[in-house]
Amino acid sequence: MIILTGGAGFIGSCLLTRLNEAGLKDIIIVDHIDQNPFKKKNLAGKKYREYYDKTDFLKKILGHQIPGKTECLIHMGACSSTLVEDPEYYRQNNFEYTRHLAQWALENQCRFIYASSAATYGDGRFGYNDTDDVTRQLIPLNHYGRSKHEFDLWILDNHLADRFVGLKFFNVYGPNEYHKDQMRSVILKSYPRVSREGKMALFRSYRPEYQDGEQKRDFIYVKDAVDIVMHFWQHAELHGIYNVGTGQAQSWNQVARALFQACGQQVDIEYIDMPEPLRNQYQYFTQADIVKLRQSGYQKAFTSLNAAVEDYVGYLNEKRHY
Repeated sequence: MIILTGGAGFIGSCLLTRLNEAGLKDIIIVDHIDQNPFKKKNLAGKKYREYYDKTDFLKKILGHQIPGKTECLIHMGACSSTLVEDPEYYRQNNFEYTRHLAQWALENQCRFIYASSAATYGDGRFGYNDTDDVTRQLIPLNHYGRSKHEFDLWILDNHLADRFVGLKFFNVYGPNEYHKDQMRSVILKSYPRVSREGKMALFRSYRPEYQDGEQKRDFIYVKDAVDIVMHFWQHAELHGIYNVGTGQAQSWNQVARALFQACGQQVDIEYIDMPEPLRNQYQYFTQADIVKLRQSGYQKAFTSLNAAVEDYVGYLNEKRHY
């Protein structure tokens, strides 16, 4: 049996598809769907044993009421918004919730794979190396990043890096992110206007060393990100904290050009002011160091930006979920 939290969310629902394709159906899904129609569609047609709301599931975990033997708990659930101004919410929802699951996994001798984030790297002053020494130095820029970093430190401080797998996801994009509102990728936000009007907006740069639209991120297609999660699920001998990125930073202008090309439109970009609350926590450059990932045995090539955006636009054109 596998427990998958965040199973109706973005990466989680795509991972559920891949698990089903591998013939796995004995899966408990945990999430908070409420009345969100997109999350419900993320689960449509997929195979799993049962679904728990995240609050009810935590009660069962704390009350030791999970029946049967669990092989692996894959924890993808969290608040990934960088806009909520409530540090206590992040602490309870991201750090404390994850800690409870980790302790349960230890007590039940269950493999534990959890989602960390590239937001832990902050402004990048210490680089993007996923070694334990670098992890201990990091200074995230927002409450979300701090909540993820706090759990990474809890893993290291309690000498559990040789028991668990933490995955620092960089900029993941692709189908099934429709429910993410303001945290949707720029591709999804921009697609309607690009496809209809042939126009797109990007944020201006507020640092002289970066031209408008030349801020760079490590963008990874969700199908590649899921491949990496499957790699760690399939190799129980692997443990530690790993980056999940391509190892190649690309600019927002490159993303825009790929989207215009996939939509059959000429490039027409306007640069707009960045909202004031974002300016002090904006990452101008991220690029995963993937040496450790490659050393773990993951050798697949990553989908190119143009090919991934073209594939994604196919889902958007047909309003499909993955």
